[in-house]
Amino acid sequence: MTDSKQKMIWAKLINDKRFGLEDYHDPKKNSTRTDFRRDYDRLVFSSPFRRLQNKTQVFPLPGSIFVHNRLTHSLEVSCVGKSMADSIAQALKTRYAAIGEPTEHFDHLGDIVAAACLAHDLGNPPFGHSGEKAISTFFSEGPGKEIQSMLSPEEWSDLTRFEGNANAFRVLTHQFRGRRRGGFAMTYSMLASIVKYPYESILSTKGKFGFFTSEKADFERVASELGMLRLSADGEPLRYVRHPLVYIVEAADDICYEVMDLEDAHKLRILPLATVVEALLAFFSPERRAHIEQSMLRVSDPNEQVAYLRSCVVGALVDRCAETFIANEDSILEGTFEGSLLQNIPDRERSAYENCNVLSWNKIYCAAEVVDVELAGNRIISFLMERLVEAVMNPTLNYSRLLLAKFPEQYDVESPTLFGKLQAVLDHISGMTDVYALDLYRKLNGMSLPAV
Repeated sequence: MTDSKQKMIWAKLINDKRFGLEDYHDPKKNSTRTDFRRDYDRLVFSSPFRRLQNKTQVFPLPGSIFVHNRLTHSLEVSCVGKSMADSIAQALKTRYAAIGEPTEHFDHLGDIVAAACLAHDLGNPPFGHSGEKAISTFFSEGPGKEIQSMLSPEEWSDLTRFEGNANAFRVLTHQFRGRRRGGFAMTYSMLASIVKYPYESILSTKGKFGFFTSEKADFERVASELGMLRLSADGEPLRYVRHPLVYIVEAADDICYEVMDLEDAHKLRILPLATVVEALLAFFSPERRAHIEQSMLRVSDPNEQVAYLRSCVVGALVDRCAETFIANEDSILEGTFEGSLLQNIPDRERSAYENCNVLSWNKIYCAAEVVDVELAGNRIISFLMERLVEAVMNPTLNYSRLLLAKFPEQYDVESPTLFGKLQAVLDHISGMTDVYALDLYRKLNGMSLPAV
């Protein structure tokens, strides 16, 4: 249990020990490529990361107009997060050098955050947030409700509040069948940096949490090693203070999805040029705004004008968030900082960001194109959940045997526990791309057959 006098220490928070490979850790190894950089490279070359190219961000996957998918979003978040982290690292090095404290660990902040940003969406199922909702409501409202009595309260809470963030931690740490111990074997600091909600699902009030019951001990090991402040006593549901770098990853993600959604909405003609321009110019002082408007006159292509404005806004928000982090470093390390970085930036930028958020909810997320994806995604995921859950619970039935034969070998449908079997279903479905889920849905409904 923590108190207000405790404080996290950067020298412990930045740790290149690899999850699952602790016995091979050599803190004195000499290499031109750090373990944090290896995290980034390992993610880029991984199958789960590649599959993000065929997962919906907000709008339908591209037809004649290319919009963001989960892959391009993650790459952009990584760029923004690294820029913010590098700026913060430079300021922290100056601050700590002035009082004679070591500063070399701050050199790694950019690489840690860049990798965490790449990984932050790895656990998201197909069809965006509607996929998450379809999985959770299958248990809370659908056929899966009958299973409740067979599970512990903690397991049931995990299923009815299924969360992509918690699933990302599982994807990175779980030893799937035939795979190595430690999953991706990522560094402790990188793993902690993706956990936005460092507590169990049973403590969640808005459906957000950081790890499933199956990974509870794993997260506790990581958090303890890094010196993250624990908020729960022994015997209570597990809860920690956030790792400080989570605030940077979160801000980069929020900046990108908000600003890029406006840009995509303009390209798809959901929002007119004037509306997007006015929303983005609101981030700047009158003097800066006049300069930007003058610069926009140099190009006549509306898409280029919006792209230029977008870059200006992203740059401004990166600077303000970095300044906010530095100004609140003590409260962040003490676990007393309230809200996100974006909620604590200066009034002008915060108000403009909030107005963009309102605009997105009123005009973008309720647009026909977006709602159509949500409706279709909900139907597809719900159907697959029903069929696959039925198969793992009744594996001897003929249809079940045929369906289970299609399961990738890495997912343990023969788990000795019901919760383990259900997690195998969730592992399989959440790892699907939109196209694969749609194709499987059609085949199971007899709507398409393999080409002969």
